[in-house]
Amino acid sequence: MRRLVTGLVLGGAAMALAACGHNVEQRAATGAAAGLIVGGPVGAAVGAGVGVVVDKAAKR
Repeated sequence: MRRLVTGLVLGGAAMALAACGHNVEQRAATGAAAGLIVGGPVGAAVGAGVGVVVDKAAKR
């Protein structure tokens, strides 16, 4: 149970950090860095994707 809660908290932090930045490159880089810390190489790819999605949503 503790491991699940820790994973959820770290995942939420990674998603929040993916929103940092002013353009798509900065948001993708921040998301990738946070994802790398949380989930390794797969987390980096997911974090970069989240950063791009957040940028596209912010432009609407």
